[in-house]
Amino acid sequence: MKKVRIALLGLGNVGRGVWKILQFNQDEIRKRSGYDIEVAKVLVRDMNKARGVDIPEELLTTDFNDIIEDSSIKIVVEMMGGIEPAKEYMLEAMKKKKHIVTANKMVLATEGDQLFETADKEGVMFYYEASVAGGIPIISGINESLTANKIEQLYGIVNGTTNYILTKMALDGMEFEEALEEAKEKGYAEADPTSDIEGFDAAYKLAILSSLAFGTKVEFDQVYREGITNITSEDITYAKEFGYVIKLLAIVKEINNKLQLRVHPTFVPATHPLANVYNSFNAIFIKGNAVGDLMLYGRGAGDLPTGSAVVGDIISILRNNVDLESYLPSVKNNLWHKEFIDMKDVECKYYIRATVEDKPGVLGELTTMFGKNNVSLRSVIQRGKEQGEEGVSLVLVTHFTKEENLLNAIDLINIAPYVVKVDNIIRIENF
Repeated sequence: MKKVRIALLGLGNVGRGVWKILQFNQDEIRKRSGYDIEVAKVLVRDMNKARGVDIPEELLTTDFNDIIEDSSIKIVVEMMGGIEPAKEYMLEAMKKKKHIVTANKMVLATEGDQLFETADKEGVMFYYEASVAGGIPIISGINESLTANKIEQLYGIVNGTTNYILTKMALDGMEFEEALEEAKEKGYAEADPTSDIEGFDAAYKLAILSSLAFGTKVEFDQVYREGITNITSEDITYAKEFGYVIKLLAIVKEINNKLQLRVHPTFVPATHPLANVYNSFNAIFIKGNAVGDLMLYGRGAGDLPTGSAVVGDIISILRNNVDLESYLPSVKNNLWHKEFIDMKDVECKYYIRATVEDKPGVLGELTTMFGKNNVSLRSVIQRGKEQGEEGVSLVLVTHFTKEENLLNAIDLINIAPYVVKVDNIIRIENF
Protein backbone atom coordinates (compact mmCIF):
# COMPACT_ATOMS: atom_id res chain seq x y z
CA MET A 1 0.00 0.00 0.00
CA LYS A 2 1.33 3.42 -0.99
CA LYS A 3 1.60 5.98 1.79
CA VAL A 4 0.88 9.71 1.74
CA ARG A 5 1.71 12.19 4.49
CA ILE A 6 -0.67 15.06 5.21
CA ALA A 7 -0.84 17.98 7.65
CA LEU A 8 -3.86 19.42 9.43
CA LEU A 9 -4.09 23.16 10.12
CA GLY A 10 -6.38 23.56 13.10
CA LEU A 11 -7.85 21.07 15.54
CA GLY A 12 -11.21 22.61 16.33
CA ASN A 13 -14.59 21.01 15.68
CA VAL A 14 -13.91 20.13 12.03
CA GLY A 15 -10.29 19.13 12.66
CA ARG A 16 -11.37 16.68 15.35
CA GLY A 17 -13.96 15.24 12.97
CA VAL A 18 -11.32 14.69 10.30
CA TRP A 19 -8.99 12.98 12.77
CA LYS A 20 -11.79 10.67 13.98
CA ILE A 21 -12.83 9.69 10.45
CA LEU A 22 -9.24 8.96 9.42
CA GLN A 23 -9.04 6.60 12.41
CA PHE A 24 -12.36 4.73 12.43
CA ASN A 25 -12.83 4.55 8.63
CA GLN A 26 -9.18 3.69 7.97
CA ASP A 27 -9.84 0.46 6.07
CA GLU A 28 -12.51 1.99 3.82
CA ILE A 29 -10.30 5.00 3.05
CA ARG A 30 -7.33 2.78 2.16
CA LYS A 31 -9.36 0.68 -0.25
CA ARG A 32 -11.07 3.62 -1.91
CA SER A 33 -8.04 5.88 -2.22
CA GLY A 34 -5.30 3.30 -2.77
CA TYR A 35 -3.23 5.02 -0.08
CA ASP A 36 -2.40 4.70 3.57
CA ILE A 37 -2.92 8.24 4.91
CA GLU A 38 -0.54 9.35 7.64
CA VAL A 39 -1.11 12.57 9.55
CA ALA A 40 2.43 13.92 9.86
CA LYS A 41 1.74 17.23 11.65
CA VAL A 42 -1.15 19.10 13.24
CA LEU A 43 -0.86 22.88 13.61
CA VAL A 44 -2.43 24.22 16.83
CA ARG A 45 -2.34 27.52 18.69
CA ASP A 46 -1.91 26.05 22.18
CA MET A 47 0.00 22.79 22.77
CA ASN A 48 -1.56 22.30 26.21
CA LYS A 49 -5.24 22.73 25.33
CA ALA A 50 -7.59 19.80 25.98
CA ARG A 51 -8.87 18.61 22.59
CA GLY A 52 -11.25 15.72 23.19
CA VAL A 53 -9.30 13.38 20.87
CA ASP A 54 -6.24 11.29 21.57
CA ILE A 55 -3.47 12.62 19.31
CA PRO A 56 0.22 11.80 19.90
CA GLU A 57 1.91 14.89 21.27
CA GLU A 58 4.81 14.62 18.81
CA LEU A 59 2.38 15.36 15.93
CA LEU A 60 1.38 18.72 17.38
CA THR A 61 3.19 21.95 16.46
CA THR A 62 2.65 25.67 16.80
CA ASP A 63 5.13 26.46 14.01
CA PHE A 64 3.85 26.39 10.43
CA ASN A 65 7.44 26.06 9.20
CA ASP A 66 7.44 22.48 10.53
CA ILE A 67 4.86 21.77 7.82
CA ILE A 68 5.91 24.02 4.98
CA GLU A 69 9.55 22.89 5.07
CA ASP A 70 8.71 19.17 5.18
CA SER A 71 8.84 18.01 1.56
CA SER A 72 7.33 14.64 2.46
CA ILE A 73 3.98 16.30 3.30
CA LYS A 74 1.93 16.29 0.10
CA ILE A 75 -1.50 17.60 1.24
CA VAL A 76 -2.28 20.45 3.63
CA VAL A 77 -5.79 20.51 5.11
CA GLU A 78 -6.82 23.98 6.31
CA MET A 79 -9.54 24.08 9.02
CA MET A 80 -8.55 27.22 10.92
CA GLY A 81 -11.32 29.49 9.68
CA GLY A 82 -11.09 33.24 9.12
CA ILE A 83 -9.05 34.95 6.42
CA GLU A 84 -5.61 35.34 7.98
CA PRO A 85 -3.35 33.54 8.57
CA ALA A 86 -5.32 30.79 6.78
CA LYS A 87 -5.01 32.37 3.33
CA GLU A 88 -1.29 33.03 3.68
CA TYR A 89 -0.64 29.49 4.90
CA MET A 90 -2.50 28.01 1.93
CA LEU A 91 -0.64 30.22 -0.54
CA GLU A 92 2.72 29.28 0.98
CA ALA A 93 1.83 25.59 0.87
CA MET A 94 0.81 25.84 -2.80
CA LYS A 95 4.14 27.44 -3.64
CA LYS A 96 5.81 24.43 -2.02
CA LYS A 97 3.78 22.20 -4.39
CA LYS A 98 1.46 20.92 -1.69
CA HIS A 99 -2.18 20.22 -2.58
CA ILE A 100 -4.82 22.01 -0.51
CA VAL A 101 -8.13 21.00 1.06
CA THR A 102 -10.07 23.70 2.92
CA ALA A 103 -13.36 24.08 4.78
CA ASN A 104 -13.01 27.88 4.89
CA LYS A 105 -16.05 29.61 3.35
CA MET A 106 -14.97 33.11 4.37
CA VAL A 107 -11.60 33.04 2.63
CA LEU A 108 -13.12 31.45 -0.49
CA ALA A 109 -15.89 34.02 -0.76
CA THR A 110 -13.59 37.00 -0.26
CA GLU A 111 -10.12 35.92 -1.45
CA GLY A 112 -10.89 32.91 -3.63
CA ASP A 113 -9.48 34.35 -6.87
CA GLN A 114 -5.96 34.56 -5.50
CA LEU A 115 -6.13 30.99 -4.23
CA PHE A 116 -7.45 29.60 -7.53
CA GLU A 117 -4.87 31.55 -9.55
CA THR A 118 -2.01 30.36 -7.34
CA ALA A 119 -3.21 26.74 -7.52
CA ASP A 120 -3.28 27.04 -11.33
CA LYS A 121 0.15 28.62 -11.46
CA GLU A 122 1.76 26.09 -9.12
CA GLY A 123 0.03 23.08 -10.67
CA VAL A 124 -1.56 21.85 -7.45
CA MET A 125 -5.06 20.66 -6.61
CA PHE A 126 -7.40 22.85 -4.54
CA TYR A 127 -10.55 21.28 -3.07
CA TYR A 128 -13.20 22.90 -0.86
CA GLU A 129 -16.31 20.70 -0.63
CA ALA A 130 -16.65 21.31 3.11
CA SER A 131 -16.91 25.10 2.71
CA VAL A 132 -20.66 24.91 1.95
CA ALA A 133 -23.37 22.78 3.57
CA GLY A 134 -21.17 20.45 5.62
CA GLY A 135 -21.55 16.85 4.51
CA ILE A 136 -23.83 17.58 1.52
CA PRO A 137 -21.82 16.98 -1.70
CA ILE A 138 -23.04 20.16 -3.40
CA ILE A 139 -19.67 21.45 -4.70
CA SER A 140 -18.79 18.21 -6.47
CA GLY A 141 -22.40 17.90 -7.58
CA ILE A 142 -22.31 21.23 -9.39
CA ASN A 143 -18.74 20.86 -10.60
CA GLU A 144 -19.08 17.29 -11.89
CA SER A 145 -22.52 15.68 -12.00
CA LEU A 146 -24.45 18.76 -13.19
CA THR A 147 -22.00 20.12 -15.76
CA ALA A 148 -24.29 19.02 -18.62
CA ASN A 149 -26.90 21.47 -17.33
CA LYS A 150 -27.48 25.15 -17.59
CA ILE A 151 -28.47 25.90 -14.02
CA GLU A 152 -31.30 28.41 -13.95
CA GLN A 153 -32.08 28.78 -10.24
CA LEU A 154 -30.59 27.71 -6.92
CA TYR A 155 -32.24 28.02 -3.51
CA GLY A 156 -30.45 27.02 -0.34
CA ILE A 157 -31.07 26.59 3.36
CA VAL A 158 -27.36 26.74 4.09
CA ASN A 159 -27.19 27.93 7.70
CA GLY A 160 -28.14 25.43 10.37
CA THR A 161 -28.30 27.96 13.21
CA THR A 162 -31.01 30.11 11.63
CA ASN A 163 -32.92 27.06 10.43
CA TYR A 164 -32.91 25.68 13.98
CA ILE A 165 -34.17 28.99 15.38
CA LEU A 166 -36.96 29.31 12.79
CA THR A 167 -37.94 25.66 13.35
CA LYS A 168 -38.29 26.23 17.09
CA MET A 169 -40.35 29.36 16.49
CA ALA A 170 -42.64 27.54 14.02
CA LEU A 171 -43.08 24.19 15.77
CA ASP A 172 -42.65 25.04 19.47
CA GLY A 173 -44.03 28.59 19.55
CA MET A 174 -40.79 30.15 20.80
CA GLU A 175 -39.91 33.79 20.31
CA PHE A 176 -36.66 34.63 18.52
CA GLU A 177 -34.53 35.34 21.61
CA GLU A 178 -35.69 32.16 23.38
CA ALA A 179 -34.92 30.02 20.32
CA LEU A 180 -31.50 31.68 19.95
CA GLU A 181 -30.60 30.91 23.55
CA GLU A 182 -31.55 27.26 23.07
CA ALA A 183 -29.44 27.15 19.89
CA LYS A 184 -26.47 28.44 21.92
CA GLU A 185 -27.05 25.85 24.65
CA LYS A 186 -27.06 23.03 22.09
CA GLY A 187 -23.92 24.33 20.36
CA TYR A 188 -25.69 25.33 17.13
CA ALA A 189 -25.01 29.04 17.69
CA GLU A 190 -21.78 30.78 18.67
CA ALA A 191 -21.52 33.05 21.70
CA ASP A 192 -21.58 35.88 19.14
CA PRO A 193 -24.16 34.64 16.60
CA THR A 194 -24.01 37.71 14.34
CA SER A 195 -22.56 35.93 11.29
CA ASP A 196 -25.41 33.41 11.36
CA ILE A 197 -28.47 35.42 12.37
CA GLU A 198 -27.60 38.43 10.21
CA GLY A 199 -27.11 36.28 7.10
CA PHE A 200 -23.35 36.76 6.59
CA ASP A 201 -22.60 33.02 6.74
CA ALA A 202 -25.29 32.24 4.16
CA ALA A 203 -24.09 35.08 1.91
CA TYR A 204 -20.51 33.73 1.91
CA LYS A 205 -21.84 30.32 0.90
CA LEU A 206 -24.11 31.76 -1.80
CA ALA A 207 -21.17 33.63 -3.34
CA ILE A 208 -19.24 30.34 -3.58
CA LEU A 209 -22.16 28.34 -4.98
CA SER A 210 -23.14 31.05 -7.48
CA SER A 211 -19.59 31.34 -8.82
CA LEU A 212 -19.57 27.61 -9.49
CA ALA A 213 -23.13 27.14 -10.71
CA PHE A 214 -23.07 30.07 -13.13
CA GLY A 215 -19.40 30.06 -14.13
CA THR A 216 -18.76 33.67 -13.22
CA LYS A 217 -16.95 35.63 -10.54
CA VAL A 218 -19.26 36.54 -7.67
CA GLU A 219 -18.03 38.80 -4.87
CA PHE A 220 -19.48 38.55 -1.38
CA ASP A 221 -20.63 42.18 -1.46
CA GLN A 222 -22.69 41.51 -4.61
CA VAL A 223 -25.06 39.38 -2.52
CA TYR A 224 -28.02 41.24 -0.98
CA ARG A 225 -28.33 40.23 2.66
CA GLU A 226 -30.91 40.34 5.45
CA GLY A 227 -30.96 38.33 8.67
CA ILE A 228 -33.77 36.87 10.76
CA THR A 229 -33.67 39.13 13.83
CA ASN A 230 -36.93 40.89 12.90
CA ILE A 231 -38.94 37.67 12.61
CA THR A 232 -41.57 37.34 15.37
CA SER A 233 -44.09 34.70 16.38
CA GLU A 234 -46.72 36.95 14.79
CA ASP A 235 -45.01 36.60 11.39
CA ILE A 236 -44.79 32.83 11.87
CA THR A 237 -48.55 32.68 12.60
CA TYR A 238 -49.49 34.78 9.58
CA ALA A 239 -47.22 32.67 7.36
CA LYS A 240 -49.16 29.57 8.43
CA GLU A 241 -52.47 31.29 7.71
CA PHE A 242 -51.35 32.04 4.16
CA GLY A 243 -49.99 28.49 3.67
CA TYR A 244 -46.27 29.29 4.04
CA VAL A 245 -43.25 28.56 6.25
CA ILE A 246 -40.52 31.14 6.93
CA LYS A 247 -36.97 30.10 6.02
CA LEU A 248 -33.73 32.01 5.59
CA LEU A 249 -33.05 31.31 1.92
CA ALA A 250 -29.94 31.89 -0.18
CA ILE A 251 -31.25 32.52 -3.70
CA VAL A 252 -29.57 32.93 -7.09
CA LYS A 253 -31.48 33.13 -10.38
CA GLU A 254 -30.34 33.85 -13.91
CA ILE A 255 -32.70 36.17 -15.78
CA ASN A 256 -31.75 37.39 -19.27
CA ASN A 257 -28.07 36.54 -18.64
CA LYS A 258 -28.08 38.57 -15.41
CA LEU A 259 -27.78 37.14 -11.92
CA GLN A 260 -30.05 37.93 -9.00
CA LEU A 261 -28.30 37.18 -5.69
CA ARG A 262 -30.00 37.49 -2.33
CA VAL A 263 -30.12 36.10 1.20
CA HIS A 264 -33.16 36.94 3.32
CA PRO A 265 -36.10 35.49 5.28
CA THR A 266 -38.58 34.07 2.80
CA PHE A 267 -42.14 32.77 2.76
CA VAL A 268 -41.83 29.25 1.31
CA PRO A 269 -45.01 27.35 0.32
CA ALA A 270 -45.75 24.71 2.98
CA THR A 271 -45.99 22.09 0.21
CA HIS A 272 -42.47 22.74 -1.10
CA PRO A 273 -39.65 20.33 -0.04
CA LEU A 274 -37.61 23.21 1.43
CA ALA A 275 -40.45 24.02 3.84
CA ASN A 276 -39.93 20.61 5.46
CA VAL A 277 -36.22 21.05 6.19
CA TYR A 278 -36.10 21.34 9.99
CA ASN A 279 -33.72 22.02 12.85
CA SER A 280 -30.02 22.28 11.89
CA PHE A 281 -30.37 20.44 8.58
CA ASN A 282 -29.40 22.10 5.29
CA ALA A 283 -30.80 21.66 1.79
CA ILE A 284 -30.03 23.00 -1.68
CA PHE A 285 -32.75 23.04 -4.34
CA ILE A 286 -31.53 23.37 -7.94
CA LYS A 287 -33.42 23.90 -11.17
CA GLY A 288 -31.46 22.82 -14.26
CA ASN A 289 -32.61 23.01 -17.86
CA ALA A 290 -31.94 19.28 -18.36
CA VAL A 291 -32.22 17.67 -14.94
CA GLY A 292 -35.26 19.69 -13.85
CA ASP A 293 -35.78 20.07 -10.10
CA LEU A 294 -33.23 18.49 -7.77
CA MET A 295 -32.74 18.76 -3.99
CA LEU A 296 -29.78 17.72 -1.84
CA TYR A 297 -30.45 17.42 1.89
CA GLY A 298 -28.39 16.60 4.95
CA ARG A 299 -26.33 17.81 7.88
CA GLY A 300 -24.90 21.21 7.11
CA ALA A 301 -22.46 21.38 10.01
CA GLY A 302 -20.90 19.34 12.78
CA ASP A 303 -17.57 17.61 13.23
CA LEU A 304 -18.33 14.35 11.41
CA PRO A 305 -20.54 15.62 8.53
CA THR A 306 -18.08 18.41 7.68
CA GLY A 307 -15.13 16.12 8.34
CA SER A 308 -16.68 13.66 5.88
CA ALA A 309 -16.53 16.30 3.13
CA VAL A 310 -12.92 17.15 4.01
CA VAL A 311 -11.76 13.52 3.93
CA GLY A 312 -13.70 13.03 0.69
CA ASP A 313 -11.63 15.84 -0.84
CA ILE A 314 -8.41 14.22 0.37
CA ILE A 315 -9.44 10.98 -1.32
CA SER A 316 -10.30 12.89 -4.52
CA ILE A 317 -6.77 14.29 -4.61
CA LEU A 318 -5.29 10.84 -4.11
CA ARG A 319 -7.43 9.40 -6.90
CA ASN A 320 -6.28 12.21 -9.20
CA ASN A 321 -2.66 11.21 -8.49
CA VAL A 322 -1.16 13.16 -5.63
CA ASP A 323 2.29 12.97 -7.28
CA LEU A 324 1.14 14.52 -10.57
CA GLU A 325 3.68 17.15 -11.56
CA SER A 326 1.30 19.48 -13.35
CA TYR A 327 -2.40 19.77 -12.63
CA LEU A 328 -4.93 22.35 -13.79
CA PRO A 329 -7.91 22.57 -11.40
CA SER A 330 -11.18 21.88 -13.18
CA VAL A 331 -13.22 24.30 -11.10
CA LYS A 332 -13.58 27.61 -12.93
CA ASN A 333 -15.60 30.71 -12.07
CA ASN A 334 -14.50 32.86 -15.02
CA LEU A 335 -16.13 30.99 -17.92
CA TRP A 336 -18.64 33.78 -18.63
CA HIS A 337 -19.12 37.41 -17.82
CA LYS A 338 -22.50 38.06 -16.25
CA GLU A 339 -24.02 41.25 -14.94
CA PHE A 340 -25.88 41.46 -11.65
CA ILE A 341 -29.43 42.63 -11.03
CA ASP A 342 -29.74 45.48 -8.55
CA MET A 343 -32.01 44.60 -5.64
CA LYS A 344 -34.36 47.47 -6.46
CA ASP A 345 -35.11 45.78 -9.79
CA VAL A 346 -35.94 42.38 -8.28
CA GLU A 347 -39.58 41.34 -8.65
CA CYS A 348 -41.29 39.38 -5.87
CA LYS A 349 -44.48 38.97 -3.99
CA TYR A 350 -44.33 40.58 -0.54
CA TYR A 351 -45.82 40.17 2.91
CA ILE A 352 -46.15 43.46 4.80
CA ARG A 353 -47.18 43.68 8.46
CA ALA A 354 -47.95 47.11 9.91
CA THR A 355 -49.50 48.56 13.05
CA VAL A 356 -52.08 51.24 12.25
CA GLU A 357 -54.70 53.30 14.09
CA ASP A 358 -58.08 51.64 14.40
CA LYS A 359 -60.29 54.06 12.52
CA PRO A 360 -62.31 54.10 9.27
CA GLY A 361 -60.58 54.78 5.96
CA VAL A 362 -57.07 53.65 6.91
CA LEU A 363 -57.11 50.59 4.66
CA GLY A 364 -58.42 52.64 1.76
CA GLU A 365 -55.67 55.23 2.20
CA LEU A 366 -52.97 52.56 2.28
CA THR A 367 -54.40 50.81 -0.76
CA THR A 368 -54.29 54.11 -2.63
CA MET A 369 -50.62 54.64 -1.73
CA PHE A 370 -49.74 51.18 -3.00
CA GLY A 371 -51.71 51.72 -6.18
CA LYS A 372 -49.97 55.02 -6.92
CA ASN A 373 -46.67 53.11 -6.87
CA ASN A 374 -47.88 50.27 -9.12
CA VAL A 375 -48.15 47.79 -6.25
CA SER A 376 -51.17 45.52 -6.55
CA LEU A 377 -52.53 43.88 -3.39
CA ARG A 378 -53.59 40.25 -3.39
CA SER A 379 -55.01 39.87 0.13
CA VAL A 380 -55.46 41.76 3.40
CA ILE A 381 -55.96 40.64 7.00
CA GLN A 382 -56.91 43.12 9.72
CA ARG A 383 -57.12 42.18 13.40
CA GLY A 384 -59.25 44.01 15.95
CA LYS A 385 -57.64 45.93 18.79
CA GLU A 386 -56.92 44.12 22.04
CA GLN A 387 -56.87 45.92 25.38
CA GLY A 388 -53.67 47.88 25.90
CA GLU A 389 -52.54 47.70 22.27
CA GLU A 390 -51.23 50.82 20.57
CA GLY A 391 -53.01 50.05 17.30
CA VAL A 392 -54.29 47.18 15.18
CA SER A 393 -52.27 44.79 13.11
CA LEU A 394 -52.75 45.03 9.35
CA VAL A 395 -51.23 42.41 7.04
CA LEU A 396 -51.06 42.77 3.28
CA VAL A 397 -49.79 40.41 0.58
CA THR A 398 -48.91 41.81 -2.84
CA HIS A 399 -48.92 40.40 -6.34
CA PHE A 400 -45.55 40.36 -8.16
CA THR A 401 -44.05 43.82 -7.97
CA LYS A 402 -40.69 45.49 -8.36
CA GLU A 403 -38.86 46.07 -5.08
CA GLU A 404 -38.27 49.73 -5.91
CA ASN A 405 -42.01 50.30 -6.29
CA LEU A 406 -42.75 48.57 -3.01
CA LEU A 407 -40.13 50.60 -1.11
CA ASN A 408 -41.44 53.84 -2.58
CA ALA A 409 -44.91 52.94 -1.28
CA ILE A 410 -43.48 51.99 2.13
CA ASP A 411 -41.70 55.37 2.35
CA LEU A 412 -45.09 57.08 2.01
CA ILE A 413 -46.79 54.72 4.45
CA ASN A 414 -44.08 55.23 7.08
CA ILE A 415 -44.85 58.96 7.33
CA ALA A 416 -48.64 58.64 7.25
CA PRO A 417 -50.13 59.99 10.53
CA TYR A 418 -52.35 56.95 11.05
CA VAL A 419 -49.50 54.42 10.71
CA VAL A 420 -47.81 53.56 14.01
CA LYS A 421 -45.05 51.56 12.27
CA VAL A 422 -44.30 49.11 9.49
CA ASP A 423 -43.32 46.06 11.53
CA ASN A 424 -41.93 43.74 8.87
CA ILE A 425 -41.57 43.09 5.15
CA ILE A 426 -40.84 39.53 3.98
CA ARG A 427 -40.43 38.32 0.41
CA ILE A 428 -42.49 35.42 -0.93
CA GLU A 429 -41.19 32.71 -3.27
CA ASN A 430 -43.63 30.46 -5.16
CA PHE A 431 -40.98 28.56 -7.17
